[in-house]
Amino acid sequence: MTPRTRWAGPEQSPGFLMWQVTLAWQRAMRAALAPHDLTHVQFVLLATAWWLGRTEPPTQQAVATQAGTDTMMTSQVLRKLADRGLITREEDPADARVRRIRVTDPGLKVLTPALADVERADEEFFARLGERSTAFVDGLGLLAE
Repeated sequence: MTPRTRWAGPEQSPGFLMWQVTLAWQRAMRAALAPHDLTHVQFVLLATAWWLGRTEPPTQQAVATQAGTDTMMTSQVLRKLADRGLITREEDPADARVRRIRVTDPGLKVLTPALADVERADEEFFARLGERSTAFVDGLGLLAE
């Protein structure tokens, strides 16, 4: 039996192209974050905790939900960030099982330039889209729902 495909080649498959773009983008993110000694997941969780924490320290679960990450993995990564002093994981006064995440001053000192470098890398990576950038982001938003 011979496999059949509706595509004339892999370069016409949206899934294959998404895979290729994802790999290239991940390389760009690794390069942008290397000087800050952060993995991409660490950066995402640190930035998410900071963003959500603008009004009050978010719960660990809220950080995981916003970032779209697995709860157990989120807990492990946040522990590593806490070990480095970039965040604190404080017990919630209302529920001892809940941890509230606060980005520390050293965390902000790492996050601030890392965020600038990630945004710059994003801008450079997606610059080829030109005017189509807004439509591309809208399309990604639909796919992410």
